Amino acid sequence: MLDAKPYTFDRVMRMAFSAALIWGLVSLLGHLSGVLVPFAVALLLAYLMNPLVTLVQKKIKNRPLAVCISLLAVVLAFVGLAAWAVPMIVSEMSTMGELLSKFASNSELAQQAADRLPPDIWAALKRFFARDDIQEFFASDNFLQLAQKAGKTLLPGVLGAIKGTANVLMAVVGLVVILLYMIFLLMDFQSVSTDWITLFPEQHREPVALFVSDFEAAMNRYFRAQALLAAIAGVLFAIGFSIIGLPMAILLGLFLGLLNMVPYLQTVGFIPALILSLMHSLQSGTDFSTIILMVVGVFAVVQVIQDGLLTPRIMGQAMGLSPWLIMLSLSVWGQLLGMLGLLIALPMTCLCLAYYRRAVPVAAGAAVEE
Repeated sequence: MLDAKPYTFDRVMRMAFSAALIWGLVSLLGHLSGVLVPFAVALLLAYLMNPLVTLVQKKIKNRPLAVCISLLAVVLAFVGLAAWAVPMIVSEMSTMGELLSKFASNSELAQQAADRLPPDIWAALKRFFARDDIQEFFASDNFLQLAQKAGKTLLPGVLGAIKGTANVLMAVVGLVVILLYMIFLLMDFQSVSTDWITLFPEQHREPVALFVSDFEAAMNRYFRAQALLAAIAGVLFAIGFSIIGLPMAILLGLFLGLLNMVPYLQTVGFIPALILSLMHSLQSGTDFSTIILMVVGVFAVVQVIQDGLLTPRIMGQAMGLSPWLIMLSLSVWGQLLGMLGLLIALPMTCLCLAYYRRAVPVAAGAAVEE
């Protein structure tokens, strides 16, 4: 579009046809999103696990066996993490439920809050604490029920995005389908990553390979590296909040780690941290400003560790996507394709940027030459 070629009727029609084709493809993806979501999840998991499988394969020289060993290692790690974290999370939820009940009733703790807080703020908080859905969310002792309620509360519509997962049997079938997809993708990942270039005519292979190389570099930064950074940051936040005695420390830390998938978005988590700090101050009798300073200290320490130590080592000196661009891409693709759009938002954005960075300079250079 930057060259000096005239806009003939034939060229305009080709551009219109290309735009219609793109619109039709997006519409088709939206229509098939319920079917494609399991495959997209499996593809993302396979992409994240491939470095581990490749590392194991270097030791045993057998791809199927390396896939099985890697999957077993991940499952054991996940089970061990769940066995460690689930009891603490359930305990936190139960404690928070008791605390909210005290705030919502005319208890001594509620009276202290009414005396120390401005009337308007306390009235708004009390109405929030007394809501039936909030009380019910924190009242259950069954972790599976808690997880289900959390999914419905935090991710409305996600459970309904995958057709047929309304009951436990179909949910298990859906997980099995994702697992099978992931296994098959991991089995063929190596061959596909080396043989895909042969699908293109020989004269187009070099520019296509360079374009895919740019795309791969961006993907490495924003799925493997950023996911690792987010996981480490979540653990650090959970440890820090636990040390200062903040309620819901583990869940809040994991939530901040999830927000950290978009750089610096974890600062949004300061709002729930502020509310929990207020509740902890009223419960323990500690000065509110002291607790806030400790919370700010946790945020500062984690940010320093992340920016000064983790990011240079994991990300290197590579430049990534801007936080605003990540949020915009998630919003746009999520609006277009729902859950599928959220899964493919960053890959598609990286793909578009890789194309833009290569196509626009070439087109501009050709226009200058003419």
